[in-house]
Amino acid sequence: MARRTRMFLTFPGVVVVCLHLLGGSMETANEVDPYKILGVTKSASQAEIKKVYKRLVREWHPDKNKNEGAEDMFIKITKSYEILSNEEKRTNYDRYGQTDDTQPYGHGHYGHRHDHFYFDESFFHFPFNNKGNREFADGKYALHFNQYVNDVVPDSYKRPYLIKITSDWCFSCIHIEPVWKEVVLELEALGVGIGVVDVGYERRLANHLGAHRTPSILGVINGKVTFFHYAVVKEHLRQFVEDLLPQRLVEKVTDRNDFQFLNSWHEQNKPHVLLFDQVPVVPLLYKLTAFAYKDYVQFGYVDQGLSETANLLKQFNINTYAPTMLVFKESTDKPADIIQAKGMKKQIIDEFITNNKFLLVPRLVNQKLFDELCPVKQFHRRRKYCVLLITGDEESYTIGNQAFLTFASTNTLEVVRFAYVYQRLQQSLCDILLKTKDSTPPPPQVFILERRNAAGKVLYKEVAGGWNGTDEDKQRLLDELERLQKDPSILNYDAMLPELNNEFASMFLIRWIYTAYDYLSEILDDILHNNWREMMPLLSLIFSALFILFGTVVVQAFSDSSEDGKSKPKAKEGTKAENGSPGSSSTSSRPPKKNFVEVTELTDITYTSNLVKLRPGHMNVVLVLTDATKNVLLSKFAKEVYSFTGSLTLHFSFLNVDKHSAWMETLLEFAQDAMQIDTEEDDCARHKIDYTGYVLALNGHKKYLCLFKPVYTGEEGGSSEEEGPGGATGGGKRSRSGSRDDHPPRRSTPRSRSTATLQIHHKLDRLGLWMERLMEGTLPRYYIPGWPGLDKITGPK
Repeated sequence: MARRTRMFLTFPGVVVVCLHLLGGSMETANEVDPYKILGVTKSASQAEIKKVYKRLVREWHPDKNKNEGAEDMFIKITKSYEILSNEEKRTNYDRYGQTDDTQPYGHGHYGHRHDHFYFDESFFHFPFNNKGNREFADGKYALHFNQYVNDVVPDSYKRPYLIKITSDWCFSCIHIEPVWKEVVLELEALGVGIGVVDVGYERRLANHLGAHRTPSILGVINGKVTFFHYAVVKEHLRQFVEDLLPQRLVEKVTDRNDFQFLNSWHEQNKPHVLLFDQVPVVPLLYKLTAFAYKDYVQFGYVDQGLSETANLLKQFNINTYAPTMLVFKESTDKPADIIQAKGMKKQIIDEFITNNKFLLVPRLVNQKLFDELCPVKQFHRRRKYCVLLITGDEESYTIGNQAFLTFASTNTLEVVRFAYVYQRLQQSLCDILLKTKDSTPPPPQVFILERRNAAGKVLYKEVAGGWNGTDEDKQRLLDELERLQKDPSILNYDAMLPELNNEFASMFLIRWIYTAYDYLSEILDDILHNNWREMMPLLSLIFSALFILFGTVVVQAFSDSSEDGKSKPKAKEGTKAENGSPGSSSTSSRPPKKNFVEVTELTDITYTSNLVKLRPGHMNVVLVLTDATKNVLLSKFAKEVYSFTGSLTLHFSFLNVDKHSAWMETLLEFAQDAMQIDTEEDDCARHKIDYTGYVLALNGHKKYLCLFKPVYTGEEGGSSEEEGPGGATGGGKRSRSGSRDDHPPRRSTPRSRSTATLQIHHKLDRLGLWMERLMEGTLPRYYIPGWPGLDKITGPK
């Protein structure tokens, strides 16, 4: 007490001021009625008080309400909620009209430290009072849930994002603000995306990201979230962003591997870019650029300070006083473009790479590249034409391919792009343009294309004479391009091109390994850095999965041992089900066994539950058949789709077109794109279509379908022109040529019956490949306004 007395005597002015402030706060507090401020009655429940408090906080928050007195009102609302949300404080206020803060000075609480204070911003710079920091953090970079899902996640495949999780009452966030601001200013200029999530307003997004405390910093790249677990220092954050990027984005190039690097343009089908600089490590700006354009360009880095790069500097006459960037295309001796500047800015590099994204004559290796090289004609844009060479990758085609490249390098027309495809790798595209079905490869041929819609429709013209690379071939192509400038109507043929195969797509096993590696690394990261309370849901999930797996193995072991005596009868039943017997394939509800596929007949009774009211995300794969082809097609259908029965979202059915042909015609009439593929220009053609062997993937919730047309790939039983009724065809026109109208029925000899059965059996030869594309989501989708009714049964003809 003596020490306190000396302090009061030494600082009398401070004591008077403190007493004056305390008295003022007491008067203000005594005038505050928490019930009136929140607008609730004294009998209000805690849920009602909390609901009103949330509404008033959003209304009076200083960042959203710019009126004078909003900040004071916000503090009153918060203080009132503190009183009423605490049962002890609320009871004390109801009885005595007092709280801990309104009790007289020295009334049993002298020296007590209160839990909640509201300081003026002249003493403490809290985030909710510091207007400058709030404007910097939340105003420009604030993220919302929809913005994150629709913008940030797709953009994270081109650049990484650095996101801070904060809140209005996060006092620890104050310490990282200066470092965060400095890092943001630096990394944003390099191309890193920045975001800030306020937990108070975006709790849904914070939970989605897995951020359960503030402050937190995380990175997002390729849609994957990674948390930052180190001290918030500029160097650590910069290294964190660099570690987010994939490895081997930029290859170190020296005199030893320069030829191998530049000469790989043909294999990778990309231009190659070399950056010459004097720093020993690859600059972060260059790594971010390599990540943004990884699908188009291969990047290399040359350290000018190494003795192993002296020949490269001399060969390309590099100025060592400024960073230099070279781009190489088909020629490895001479760069196609060059840029040199002391301060390489992101805008300059982006413009340089964008202008050199493609080779002079790139190979069409996927649909994405085809869409960019040969865009669809828009009504407000100038026409774009694509000169396409169909050739081979054997050595005998080298001279012609090189002559095509030489011709393309002299092209000065901006509306014309040159490309080529290998017939062996893009067989379906080449078959349509070349109009050949035999296995012998035709000579190289040049086509001029103009794309008309995204569904694949093109106008084209074949350059007569083929392409051997002679001067006569070049002159013919030049004459056709000059005619095209004057008269675009020379493109007098049209076709529907299929989607190109992705030649660089990784195998399923490799994709599975990468996914498993990412998942395991994420679990390890959580174990090392998260507390056990946050790990409980994950551990619970792991132990539950192990328990279910162990229980399944034990039950399966006992069931197998108890059913050994009945294995032979069950095998016979499974064989019957596979052969498509009506009793086993229509209404069976048993889980799939070794050789059993559950196939339900689509009738007016099962139509609503199996299609119209199918759960979201589920699809029904429907086989179209007739009474005559039922057994054969069901057996083949079961074999083709058996490997996909493990998916819980797929259901399998069959539709008897003898009973419901009107429904089939109505459905395809809704799908206009499918009708363009399957019908002739005359109105009566669609009535002649043989739908036997068609497979429909129907999404009842989103109202779209994917269509499989039967393809005959077998060699037995004669050529395709000799097909009988219901014979398998490779496309719509051949299906019509093989209909009953064009081929009158013949006598049912044993040989003819076996031939027809064999041809029907081959209709589903490529169904397995089509199912793989269905699971990948790469098939064309035909949307319809509504599902037609199945209550009408077609009468006998």
